[in-house]
Amino acid sequence: MSQKTHGGPDVLHEVELDVPRPGPSQILVRVHAAGLNPTDWKHRADRLFLGDPPYVLGWDVSGVVEAVGIGVTVFEPGDEVFGMLPYPHGAGSFAEYVTGPARSFAHKPDGLTHVEAGAMPLAALTALQALIDTAHLEEGQSVLVHAAAGGVGHFATQIAAALGTRVFGTASSGKHDFLRGVGVDEPVDYRETDFTEAVGEVDAVLDTIGGDTAFGSLRVLRSGGTMVTILPIPPEGLLDEAEKRGVRAAPMLVESDHAGMTAVADLAESGRLRPHVSEVFPLDRLADAHRAGETGRTTGKLVIDVAGEA
Repeated sequence: MSQKTHGGPDVLHEVELDVPRPGPSQILVRVHAAGLNPTDWKHRADRLFLGDPPYVLGWDVSGVVEAVGIGVTVFEPGDEVFGMLPYPHGAGSFAEYVTGPARSFAHKPDGLTHVEAGAMPLAALTALQALIDTAHLEEGQSVLVHAAAGGVGHFATQIAAALGTRVFGTASSGKHDFLRGVGVDEPVDYRETDFTEAVGEVDAVLDTIGGDTAFGSLRVLRSGGTMVTILPIPPEGLLDEAEKRGVRAAPMLVESDHAGMTAVADLAESGRLRPHVSEVFPLDRLADAHRAGETGRTTGKLVIDVAGEA
């Protein structure tokens, strides 16, 4: 599914393209499923990082290796893999075939379907890189996850729980049972409660919202704590305010990462990390999936079933 211009979901359309060939250190994957992420509809609507179309969006991939390029040693044709194409310039997974660096992938866990595995890479890697690589969260510490029922949020809560931390998570009250099921110890209804009063002090915050929420998150951090925001351009004054408070604000972009994907696969294989797939769309209904995502009401992930397996 491609687009020739920016705009609403209706700019997405089917095109016939040649099957790509893997270059050195690349693999060719027959795509079975691809997760949909907010960055997809944001890029569809605006230039952001990719400039002007035409292009095919999509960074999440789960599928089967069809061919390997020169120098690839970690996979061979027939392997089931999942991974995140290099962000942002490696997009292209909303298609039947895609190429990408071999080490952007890991072996798909046997316990996951392609639809489940396709839901995980970008959002789970974001959570992993935010909490472990950036905030350096450790056992016995505490963390606040905003929008904890969302795509990144519900992976972050599970990763934090697997680390042995105390997890606070914000969501509307109707999603609190879901939050408890994905590792949240203390759900906070952001509509009825000021999270800065309900949470107390924590060692880390994962901010997926920005704005006033980002500034409020600084107030709940212990001295020396870290707030990771996945909005790469932080609100004006946020970094200065963090410095004044003796805490750290760290804007981040997710990065393609073989070791990270292997860690995600290991957590999934052990049952400590599971995707919640709220709805599955065939590839020819990608525009409908974008519309659903843009409502902001999705619990967990939306997935595109490219191979028609669901």
